[in-house]
Amino acid sequence: MTNKPAFTEKKFIVTFVFVTSLFLMWGLLHSMTDVLNKHFQNVLNLSKSQSGLIQFSVFGAYFIMSIPAGYFLKKFGYKPGVILGLILFALGLFLFVPAANAASFTFFRIALFIMGCGMATLETVAHPFAAALGDQRRSDQRVNFAQTFNAVGTMIGPAIGSYFLLGSDTVHSTDLTSVKTLYVAIGCVIIFIAVAFMFLKIPVLTDPHAETSAIDPDAVNVDVEPSKKLYQHSHFVWAVVAQFFNVAAQAGTWAYFINYGVDIMHFSNEKAGYFMIIFMGMMALGRIVGTSLMTYIAPNKLLAAFACGSILMCLIVVQSLGWTSYIALLMINFFFSIMFPTIFSLGIKNLGSHTQQASSFIAMGVVGGAVFPMIMGQIANHSVAHAYYLPIICYAVIFLFGAKFYKVKH
Repeated sequence: MTNKPAFTEKKFIVTFVFVTSLFLMWGLLHSMTDVLNKHFQNVLNLSKSQSGLIQFSVFGAYFIMSIPAGYFLKKFGYKPGVILGLILFALGLFLFVPAANAASFTFFRIALFIMGCGMATLETVAHPFAAALGDQRRSDQRVNFAQTFNAVGTMIGPAIGSYFLLGSDTVHSTDLTSVKTLYVAIGCVIIFIAVAFMFLKIPVLTDPHAETSAIDPDAVNVDVEPSKKLYQHSHFVWAVVAQFFNVAAQAGTWAYFINYGVDIMHFSNEKAGYFMIIFMGMMALGRIVGTSLMTYIAPNKLLAAFACGSILMCLIVVQSLGWTSYIALLMINFFFSIMFPTIFSLGIKNLGSHTQQASSFIAMGVVGGAVFPMIMGQIANHSVAHAYYLPIICYAVIFLFGAKFYKVKH
């Protein structure tokens, strides 16, 4: 009986801590853009559909940058990839200063796009980087552990954003000083992490996808039919589609969460922002519960069940039943929790040498988050509650993937 391999090795601990910090930082900024949605509605007098262009700028960057980031990673390695991502990340944050001085939403969108390019680069690099920091048999656990800090970041983001942005909002105010101060401060933290990475000595790594059945004859990276082209693997194609709709639903649900609290629950902007901390906490709870349940329930079946849960919650949300609907809105994030990593892992099963390329394409599925908030915003301009009918379409597609189309066809 072989001993269970260590979570990571002593020589990788410092590197793993730094890589984990990346997950926290992009989680923080992702969730803070949803607070920025409401702040810009207040200060720049944007409609809900116009503020949806914030998500279009960030997620659009993911669509454009994911493939180039993958090529950069393959050519130059993990450390240069992280440094490139952090530099782009910080540049976008510092551009908030001239954007705020000009009070230009277009300029803000350019800054958000560059910030998004940095985040996309970091996501492309950090997932395989975390997986490579130790024995490949525990690579999934390392990635899931790092993603837990991503969930922590999504809770910190609304707390910071609500205090610095929504807490200072006054009627007819056009003051963007708080935006400049907050984003420059975060940019300085990013620069500090980038400098630290430059001096970090990273031990020699083994790509967990480079080897196949030498360790585990049932490893998911063994290509069952090496002659098949990537697009001929139907489960991969469906994973890309499912990920598109998954991130679309996430981006739309998050973007108008604060609007729902203000318009339907009659909260103040700041109070609605603070409830977003609980909202993101539900996602962290869902990941803990979901990961535990996967010990007993097949991941695809749990994905399908959680998709059904999301559909039911959306149907309750649109009824505007006060606290009943608001609790259902909070629960959407609980059911959303496992969707991204589960779709991702099911989509790259048995792809062998295609695994890295497949990962880039599945990551590109986040472009769904670029278009969906604007569509939801058109409905939200009239009724933010009724806008939550639209994510039901997304969860129906995810249900079909989990129930049927996840299967690897030989």
